[in-house]
Amino acid sequence: MKSKLNLDPKVIDSARSCAGRIAESMQEFIDRHTTVSTERTILRLLGVDGIDEVETPLPNVVVDQIKDAGGLPRGVAYWMGNAMIQTGKSPQEIAEEMAAGNLEITKLPLASAKEAEEKIMPTVLESLKKIRQQTEKRNQYLETIGEGRKPYLYVIVATGNIYEDVVQAQAAARQGADIIAVIRTTAQSLLDYVPYGPTTEGFGGTYATQENFRIMRKALDEVGEEVGRYIRLCNYSSGMCMPEIAAMGALERLDVMLNDALYGILFRDINMQRTLVDQYFSRVIIGYCDIIFNSGEDNYLTTDDAYEAAHTVLASQFINEQFAVLANVKEEQMGLGHAFEMDPDIENGFLYELSQAIMAKEIFPNANLKYMPPTKFMTGNIFKGQIQDALFNLIAVWSGQSLQLLGMLTEAIHTPHMHDRYLSIENAQYIFNNARDIGSEVEFKEGGIIQERAQFVLSEADKLLHVIEEEGLFSTIEQGKFGGVKRPRDGGKGLEGVCVKDDEYFNPFIPLMLGGAK
Repeated sequence: MKSKLNLDPKVIDSARSCAGRIAESMQEFIDRHTTVSTERTILRLLGVDGIDEVETPLPNVVVDQIKDAGGLPRGVAYWMGNAMIQTGKSPQEIAEEMAAGNLEITKLPLASAKEAEEKIMPTVLESLKKIRQQTEKRNQYLETIGEGRKPYLYVIVATGNIYEDVVQAQAAARQGADIIAVIRTTAQSLLDYVPYGPTTEGFGGTYATQENFRIMRKALDEVGEEVGRYIRLCNYSSGMCMPEIAAMGALERLDVMLNDALYGILFRDINMQRTLVDQYFSRVIIGYCDIIFNSGEDNYLTTDDAYEAAHTVLASQFINEQFAVLANVKEEQMGLGHAFEMDPDIENGFLYELSQAIMAKEIFPNANLKYMPPTKFMTGNIFKGQIQDALFNLIAVWSGQSLQLLGMLTEAIHTPHMHDRYLSIENAQYIFNNARDIGSEVEFKEGGIIQERAQFVLSEADKLLHVIEEEGLFSTIEQGKFGGVKRPRDGGKGLEGVCVKDDEYFNPFIPLMLGGAK
């Protein structure tokens, strides 16, 4: 299809190829390293769950003991497989023995890596079977009760209490929401463990736990059957436990997960080496079970100027796309992020926002783009806020966005009440219905503001990507070229949890998931 923005396909190909080389060069680093969170993920997929007497999650207990004994470079899959050979116990039983102080896993007699992998493989295949069953259940729902039209209406719940969240989520689904995102409690991304069980006390959101995922999934299935359309569940696969939460999401049938290759580095000061290794396994899991990931480019525009830094958003979208390709994530699972965040006082700002949104859709035509609402310039004036959200909704339907995180007229005042959410859904439904086919009806002036803006942003993104390729991604982040935020290569949180793999290391899940094992 011819570009309405008259974008040069050669420049798009240049930028995409460059991003691919950047991702591949980083993959060499990723393949040589593992992390404590990646190893805990393997344990969770092997069925290790629960807590010890002081409420430390058992995956942490096992990995910490192995790390303290110097065994992390060989990987927990080896140590667990070897322990199964030597003790005849299951991974869960072995973890419980370690937590009770009855077993030092690295002091057992040693089998070969091949023997350990063979021993562990039936448990691995059983885990993959559970994940595939959840994916099949989602597909069954979509085939029988269907779903809402795109752009999907995406709203948040954030009470801190999972049971209150259920009440609000079911109400939002009845009002018309298609995706419910349970906002995670403040600073959970900085915890180097995943809390256990149902939770009722959070700050600015609700703890992401496997039990909370299970409770909300059940509630959304119930209301989905009631209203006659599948309601998607979203949470966060980010922070210090990025791959662990992806595994929990796979096991409990989440549909959308916030998952960005760079977000944790820039906005949570998590070490860049740790984050890039962890994002790979998290995306392999996401790709395997057909979860849509949402990248976080919209965050750049909260710390940088949306007009001046627009090309950094596009450059990051290209990089996130290529990291996803390496993890075997399908294009339709790529919820690449962007946002309506320009200063409303900019003359012709609506035209620039429209240009940016249509450009993203043309460059990533098969991706399920996630469009974020105006927040930075919300003032607490609910009437102006409702207008800003209406313009945002108009661009979304015009440019064919996929996941529309609805703006709230009370943004900058308080966590939205149920009626605030209803007004936002009503706003979007009205505009989506009245302007449904505007994108296919309207063309743009040759050489006009909208076309020239998109061509300029694409050109600048291509230039930036070539600079990143030359200097390296780590160096680029150190210089603050994304979101105006600088991070040191050896700084931030979690570097002590990174190590180089030894020659006997194996992770049985990655090759099977990349191969689409049934």
